[in-house]
Amino acid sequence: MAKDLMASKIATPYADALLDVAKSTSSIHTITSDVNNLRDLLASTKMLKNYLNNPLAGVKAKREIIEKIISPEVSLPMSNFLFLLADRKRINYLETITERYLELVYDLANIKIVEVTSANQISEEQQQLLTEKLQSMTNAKEIKLLITLDSTLIGGFLIKTNSQVIDLSIKGQIKELASHLDSVVEF
Repeated sequence: MAKDLMASKIATPYADALLDVAKSTSSIHTITSDVNNLRDLLASTKMLKNYLNNPLAGVKAKREIIEKIISPEVSLPMSNFLFLLADRKRINYLETITERYLELVYDLANIKIVEVTSANQISEEQQQLLTEKLQSMTNAKEIKLLITLDSTLIGGFLIKTNSQVIDLSIKGQIKELASHLDSVVEF
């Protein structure tokens, strides 16, 4: 938890700076596309991610990897940003920085990211209904659902957006009932 808090504190100014560059060069769409592609690349290539996160690998070696593997696939501003992160020994925070950047872009576009954890697979129709309901609740222009499965919820789902959590799971209802019973039945 402390590591996440530190990573978030370090990532925010870099994400802000990247968004400022994107705005000033009128390349928000390009840089956002680069960020999404970079996130996909890092997720699919664990070896690359591990190498960039390795504190024993030097700045020069990391710059070389960025130059040969990543730079040909991204725009010049994004490439320069990655070199800056390598030079400042902050490339290991790239995942958190890109996550925060996307949050800032989505806020700018009035798009809300909602994490949905479900006990079972959610159908397209259910996703559409949930999206419509969340749009009316949040007044967001668009809702992006990040769906994960967790069978321990037994049934139902858990919704997380910003700092709000809505627990509509059977597991949550059982915990609430148990808590209520504990407070009512005292020996």
